[in-house]
Amino acid sequence: MKKKYRILLAKPGLDGHDRGVKVVAAALRDAGFEVIYTGLRQTPEMIVEAAIQEDVDAIGMSILSGAHMTLFPAVKDMLKERKCEHILLFGGGIIPDEDLVKLDKLGVGKLFTPGATSGDIIEYLKKTLDERRKEEAIF
Repeated sequence: MKKKYRILLAKPGLDGHDRGVKVVAAALRDAGFEVIYTGLRQTPEMIVEAAIQEDVDAIGMSILSGAHMTLFPAVKDMLKERKCEHILLFGGGIIPDEDLVKLDKLGVGKLFTPGATSGDIIEYLKKTLDERRKEEAIF
């Protein structure tokens, strides 16, 4: 039996709008993922620590506050410092196209902007995490 993927969802910073991330959490659960939602106003340190403690495959951050160019790199750097680069970092929010390109170059996974569907997110996670699991099995 294939182990379920564990996904940690977080709302970093001062952004208090969590309806979207709750919809995503429910959709991921319905699709067979194990989901841990950390709630509002999480710091990068809190997110990385929770991800390690929960032994997750991926972290999804929802950022609507405009702080994406600070928060995504901070979490990515902390994952590297903690030797947890195997954890996929992805997310969504209101992110300009030029920042999407910059974050991609930093190694952040896919970022979903308004108009993305739950199905898009589910498909991306299944495909990406399946590929990563196959790569780990080789090594």
